[in-house]
Amino acid sequence: MTDIATAFADEVVTNAYTKIVAVPGIEGPVALITLDNGFDHTKPSSFGPAGLAALDTALDEAFAAHPVAIAITGKPFIFAAGADLKGVPSITNRDQALELGRLGHKVFRRLRESSVPTFAFVNGVALGGGLEVALHSHYRTASESAGALGLPETFLGLVPGWGGTQLLPNLIGPSNAVTVVLENALNQNRTLTPKKALELGVVDAVFGSADFLEQSFAWAAQVLAGEITPARPEIDRGKGWDDAIARAKAIVEGKTKNNAPGPVKAVELLELARTTDLTDPASLDKGFAAEDEALADLLLADELRAGLYAFDLVNKRAKRPAGAPDKSLARKVTGVGIVGAGLMASQLAMLFVRQLKVPVVLTDIDQERIDKGVGYVHGEIDKLQGKGRLSPDAANRLKALVSGSLDKAAFAKTDFVIEAVFENLDLKKKIFAELEEYIAPETILATNTSSLSITEMAADLKHPERVVGFHFFNPVAVLPLLEVIKGQKTDDATLATAFATARALKKSAVGSADLPGFVFNRLLIRTLGEVMNAVDEGTPFEVADNAIAELGMPMTPFTLLALVGPAVALHTGETLAAAYPERFHNSPGLEALVEAKKPAVWSYGADGKQVVDPDVAALWKQGDTASTAAEVLERTRRAFAEEIQIMLDEGVVAAAEDIDLCLILGGGFGFWNGGITPYLDRTGTSEAVNGKRFLAPGVASV
Repeated sequence: MTDIATAFADEVVTNAYTKIVAVPGIEGPVALITLDNGFDHTKPSSFGPAGLAALDTALDEAFAAHPVAIAITGKPFIFAAGADLKGVPSITNRDQALELGRLGHKVFRRLRESSVPTFAFVNGVALGGGLEVALHSHYRTASESAGALGLPETFLGLVPGWGGTQLLPNLIGPSNAVTVVLENALNQNRTLTPKKALELGVVDAVFGSADFLEQSFAWAAQVLAGEITPARPEIDRGKGWDDAIARAKAIVEGKTKNNAPGPVKAVELLELARTTDLTDPASLDKGFAAEDEALADLLLADELRAGLYAFDLVNKRAKRPAGAPDKSLARKVTGVGIVGAGLMASQLAMLFVRQLKVPVVLTDIDQERIDKGVGYVHGEIDKLQGKGRLSPDAANRLKALVSGSLDKAAFAKTDFVIEAVFENLDLKKKIFAELEEYIAPETILATNTSSLSITEMAADLKHPERVVGFHFFNPVAVLPLLEVIKGQKTDDATLATAFATARALKKSAVGSADLPGFVFNRLLIRTLGEVMNAVDEGTPFEVADNAIAELGMPMTPFTLLALVGPAVALHTGETLAAAYPERFHNSPGLEALVEAKKPAVWSYGADGKQVVDPDVAALWKQGDTASTAAEVLERTRRAFAEEIQIMLDEGVVAAAEDIDLCLILGGGFGFWNGGITPYLDRTGTSEAVNGKRFLAPGVASV
């Protein structure tokens, strides 16, 4: 273990304590092993080499007591949160990576191959290697308060490497395993509730948290007495397995276009599990050895290092936004005004009332629009109540907080007003000027603009210092990014309040300078521009649209164009073209698309097949210079690298990490690329375009 231990020199060791206990209803001693790293629930227990060695020793002690059963549980609220990944950047050779995989298998399988019945009492969070400990046990219970259960490895660019890919499909069936290993993990790391884990067969029983251990022991007594025999489904190794693997491949193709090696390898391992016999140690050896080899490959892949970098950005940097003033300067928000009552404004109203639980007032140009906006919010609250996520009382209280008014005097008691009207600078200036007549001098005026100047918007106001950009992404309830834009005169109290409000709304804020397009839209329009310009020149739509899949965007450019809306994309593009004419060029094809009021490039036949809308093909004039997919990819990469470096030089954001954070949180860019800058470094594009990398070697790379 010496070599791998060196890489994990800073491991926070999860100790394993063995206690021999007498249990009512069980004749003979029971060994109870508790996993505990010595910290509270805010620092979950995880497994590195020393933690695995500690569990191995605890198992020695347990078996030495000749118990009638062995049970394993965790510290309060935490069973175990998986492998300790902090040492991964220090793994420098394949032998170390292989050693880590083999060590986990060696220790965990002792629970599976024990002649003494083994039980996992999952009292709290059980993720990755933590859940694999439970899967190796013969029987599993879970507390109804366990925060999350799951195998998130493919989300990060790994595979469940300590038995998960071989055990799970043979315990709960291949289709359910695909749901846990791939579908959930690749859907923003969705996890299982204890109830869902029971439904899928991941655990055998769920008990209340107040006396979870007592109930689990009582259940174990019944199992040992033969009074309870947990159900084990018959596994379909024929068509059912074929169908599950086909679904797995479709999920991975749809989510990653097969550019992330972890999910691709997970599919292979799930297919291998079809021939794995859980009762045959030699068969398990083969399956576990395949996991070891996969783990060794992936631990030394740049994509995993980029995934860990992205995970760190989302979980750490996003919580401490660069450039945010001291939070003590933030003012309390006790009432919110929203100008506009359309779909975006209504979504904002729903978010503010649900998260802040303060009065929210909407206004618009006529009562019908206001009623529709308020009705939307009430309808969304009703949906939450219908799903059991709000009690009737809570739903009624939230509804009572939402109102509408034609008279902007209703905003007099607000501390924070946000406008969400059409992208027209004169209109927004006019609205803010009118509002100043009704609101207090310190009430913040926020704009949801996607590209217009905050400084210009505030220029003619009595208090320009209280204007701030507060740019949400659509759909508001789903996308976590919020760009906070500082105008030239925006003061620290306003900025601090904006960042604090973003946090209260459970959004991840990234600070941006007041330059056209801010962060996400500036890069998005540059990317879309390269693709559309290629089509203008003569590249077939299909070639251009599918050329840049490996950049890690969750959808193709023309699919995204339909979602954003051609008119919105054109308007933002025009703003950027006016500011940076040497790099941003209006696409004649897009202009024709908007003029004809066509909503998308693609249409779909009765067979569901995607084709270019014949009207679009006719109106989008193309030249005779077609590019290959490789050429479109290369020009788009270079455009990204050029624009990001210019943005960093301009001080749009504090660092390249903030660019990556915006692309991950605002556009769902792939973790396996770390957003975009690690990918540009890995492909050599950064140095080819700018003469230097964005990130130091070893940051988001091997």
